[in-house]
Amino acid sequence: MPTAATAAVLRARGAPYALEPVVLAAIGPGQVRVRIHACGICFTDVGVQTYEQGLPLPQVLGHEGAGIVEAVGPGVTSVAAGDHVVLSYASCGACPSCSNAAPQYCANFMLLNYAGRLPDGRAPMVAAGQGEGGEIFGGFFGQSSFATHAIAYERNTVKVAASLDFATLAPFGCGMQTGAGTVYNSLKPRAGQSLVVMGTGSVGLAALMAAADLECTPLIAVDRNPDRLALATSLGATHTILADGADLAAAIRAIIPTGVDYIVDTTGVGPVIRAGTGALASRGQLAMLAVTPPGTEISINPNILLGGRALRGAVEGDADPQVFIPWLIARHRAGRFPHDRLITTYPFAEINAAVADMKSGKVVKPVLLMD
Repeated sequence: MPTAATAAVLRARGAPYALEPVVLAAIGPGQVRVRIHACGICFTDVGVQTYEQGLPLPQVLGHEGAGIVEAVGPGVTSVAAGDHVVLSYASCGACPSCSNAAPQYCANFMLLNYAGRLPDGRAPMVAAGQGEGGEIFGGFFGQSSFATHAIAYERNTVKVAASLDFATLAPFGCGMQTGAGTVYNSLKPRAGQSLVVMGTGSVGLAALMAAADLECTPLIAVDRNPDRLALATSLGATHTILADGADLAAAIRAIIPTGVDYIVDTTGVGPVIRAGTGALASRGQLAMLAVTPPGTEISINPNILLGGRALRGAVEGDADPQVFIPWLIARHRAGRFPHDRLITTYPFAEINAAVADMKSGKVVKPVLLMD
């Protein structure tokens, strides 16, 4: 049956979020209704809020939800009412990528995560008291967790132990998975190999913590913010570079004259990526993680790719959430992945202040508390 909820609704590009009463649609086969207790804010949310060419509006964003299952639809067997869960991205489970343990490259990824409607065409929610005339788009990353309740799918609902608080759990759904997974799953460096993280937001610092866990050295953090570089050092960086406009490739090679084995770029900034390619060792790899604004182009000298160098992308850390999120939580519990040091919590009503603080660099990973 439909469910009353409160959601942070984005009604115009660049506008602030407004908390509004909404009514969620009834869940269908394979779907799960979750009472959201915490949700991280990611720069992907900020990008959608900002870009002129974006998702349909009005829309409810949020894709790092954590909470408790309230109800499940027909056919759902892996979670039940009362389970504590983390929500991640949605995938179909039937396409070639999903069948080959690569749901992050699902052929139906756009439909399930960005279309704004449920697969059967229904609106995920409507404004309270307005019926079909008040349709609000949602289903963002198969959830739309900037709300007290969300409709998710069995495949992107990850059951977790009830021993961790929801604020600690929420960032595992995207930011931590993306950064850490790129190191653990995509690049797979060995102990003693070098790695550079360009951009020390939550995704970059997640990559850095994973690299520190794998004993990469030298482990270099690059950013414009000295405070972030100090934080990176405390999390395991052996060297830092202040991005002040100087020759970044030369700065990296001053530390590693033969070039770096791996680079994780979280900036999406063309000149930064171009400089990174110039710092790669033979057979070095640069992984790009950032979603760039529409129309962005990056030019590089193709001869740089000779010598076995590779420029690649990675989606969601090349991770299957059902496998990787529990594994990464275990690393956290073992003290190997201290991502809780990045978190600052905010009441749900202060969502706009949380976004502003993240954009200004005041905080690394804001997490909204819905209770």
